[in-house]
Parts: sequence; structure tokens; C-alpha cells
Amino acid sequence: MDPIDEFDSVITNPLLRELLRQADESLRAHPPELNLQPEEIFWRDHQVWLQEQGYMLRSRYHPDWVPLSLSLDKNDINKPLDAYTPNRPHLLDAQKISTGQFVMLKKILRSEHPHEVSIHTHLTTGGLASHPQNHCAPLYDVLQSPYDNDVVFLVLPVYRMFNDPPFQTVGEIVEFFRQIFESQVYSPMPRSSSVGCLMVTLRGTSDQILPGIAACDVIDAAWTPVLAKHYTRTQTPVKYYFIDYGISCRFDPEDPEPRAIPIRAGDKTAPELSSTPVVPIDPFPTDVYYIGNLIRADILTSYRGLDFIKPLVVDMVQIDPKKRPNMDEVVERFKRIRHGLPWWKLRARLRYQGEAAHPWLSFTLNICHFFHFVHDIFMFRSAVPTCK
Repeated sequence: MDPIDEFDSVITNPLLRELLRQADESLRAHPPELNLQPEEIFWRDHQVWLQEQGYMLRSRYHPDWVPLSLSLDKNDINKPLDAYTPNRPHLLDAQKISTGQFVMLKKILRSEHPHEVSIHTHLTTGGLASHPQNHCAPLYDVLQSPYDNDVVFLVLPVYRMFNDPPFQTVGEIVEFFRQIFESQVYSPMPRSSSVGCLMVTLRGTSDQILPGIAACDVIDAAWTPVLAKHYTRTQTPVKYYFIDYGISCRFDPEDPEPRAIPIRAGDKTAPELSSTPVVPIDPFPTDVYYIGNLIRADILTSYRGLDFIKPLVVDMVQIDPKKRPNMDEVVERFKRIRHGLPWWKLRARLRYQGEAAHPWLSFTLNICHFFHFVHDIFMFRSAVPTCK
């Protein structure tokens, strides 16, 4: 006799018996060794519906999925993809069925981020989408979950983190500074502020530097054991985008003193966030802090030879928000800094912190950079690679 049938025979409560039967059927359909991570069940349950909407998830999330360890076809080169789990439960890679294009699906809970869809949609429609100073990530589609009215999916391009792969020259990082500064001055939606939510999700398009590879934090969808074809930012300039508007807010353009309750985002180091009791503040100086701290924490701690930007960054992260420059002042100061940098400085190789302790590494990087340097000049590439 089946163990479950034997146990079922001693249960007199019909409801309990039915629940036990359903649990047994679920385990048989998805044995423990086949189980997904708890946060992945959500994506599996939406797989068929997403396919009907035109987006195909990896076979890992198909109802009939079998892991590689149990698959008879162990030579299938696509199978290793099933070993990947998303680094962020609310993000997942997918492929648009009609074109084969890789996209990123972002799950949003309206109850937690009630304004994200409307703000992101506003910034990516009409003439705003094509404005060269608009650094809001393009939005391909918005999908409402049929199973939960609180869940909405944004369909976005695939991105890499802004510093992956690493910057190669001073000019490349100068262009990065220019873009993130101008993105805050240009406001297609008057009086909008991120209140800090953007800094951890600033990204550049991946297909420019790594063509043919859907490379993002979620998965390297075209995984290959050999070195993928790639380019430097000087060879193929990139545009950097903000992709997260979850805790953004909007203000009346006529309001001379906008105020908002500070929300702790990815960067929790802003001094004004630690004040008690929590009171509404002007969010724009906080945005200045986040951008300055991004440069301080992720750039200046990684590279040498960027002393020219340090005084501006120091002012942007002042403890007193009132002492920080506004973004218009930041842009003007940066323009003067940029114009004061000679061509040879802009074409110089970015040197890593601690590199001096590894002379052979430094020597090898210098040799590689020399060939790139000569080739870029020969090809008339700009020292500050601006995306057209």
C-alpha cells in the first residue's frame, strides 16, 4: 500500500484528508530535489501567462523543468543556464519571442511603490524618451499580473552595472561623471526627485560593450567558456541609465520649498537620514549627496589619479545639506574641471588603488593600454567618448 494511502485511512476529518492529498500531489509533481528557491515559485507560476504575453522565461521556470543533474541530455549547451538563480528576486531575464531580444522583467508591488509605474512611464513617452539628456531607462512594456492586482511587471532592456566592465581611461570616467550630473539637471518631469533610490541602479547598456551577450546581474544568458568579444567604452561609447524609480516622488513646480519624508534606499549614509524624529526635508540636496557619495565610494576608492574631482565630491557630501551645491552648480563646476584637463590626462590609463604592490600587473596593463592608446588615436576616437 502507498504510505500516503495507509496514513490517509486513519484520518477521519475530510478537510484534513483533502489537504494531505493535495500536499502529496504537489510533492510528487515537484520533488524536493527539483524545488526552486521560494522566491522563484512566483516566476514559475507566471511562466505560462508571460509566454502568452510574448516573453519566454528560461526552462528553469517551466512547469515541466528537470534540472541538469537529472536530465538525460547532459550535452545540451543551454542546460547550464538552469543552474542560475536571480541575484535579485524582483528581477528576471526573459526573451521576447517575436524578436529573440533579451529583456529584463522587473516585478513591482503597487502597495510598496505606488508611483513607480506612472513616473517611469511619463519619463519614457512622447518627446521625452528621445531627449539626449534623459537618462531614464527605456520602457518596453507594462504588464499587469492576472493573479495579483498588486503586481505589475516592467519590461526593460538588459543592463550591466555602470562599472562593469571596469573603466579603462580617465576620459571614460570623465564622460560618466558628465552624464550622471546632467541627468539630474535635465528634468523632463518638473520638480522630481529620487530621494536616493537611483544610485544603486545606474547602468549602461550591455550590448554595446559585449555584443550578442545578454549580460546582467540576473544571468549571462549567452554563457561561453571562451573570452567573449568585447569593446572598450572609447571604442563604443555608452549611455548610462537610471532604472529604479521605486521611491521617487513628484512635486508641484510652483512649490518653492518642496518637502518629503526621507526614505532609506540603497545608500543609507546620508546624514539627514539619521535625524530623529523623522521630519520632512528638501530631497534635492539629498540627491546631490547620493551622487557625490557614489563617486566617493565606488570610484575614488577604486582608482588613483582622480584628484581633480575630489574637491567637488567633498562639497557634494557635506554633512549639512544646506552647504552642498545644487546640481546646476555641480554641472558648472564640472565643466570648468573638464576644460582644464589636458588631452594626455584624458587618454591616460586609470590606475587601480594598490596597483603599485603588483609591478608585473601594472607593467602588463601599461603594455595593453599603449596599444589601445595608439589605435584610438589612429582611428581618431575621442578621448572623452560621448554617446551620440
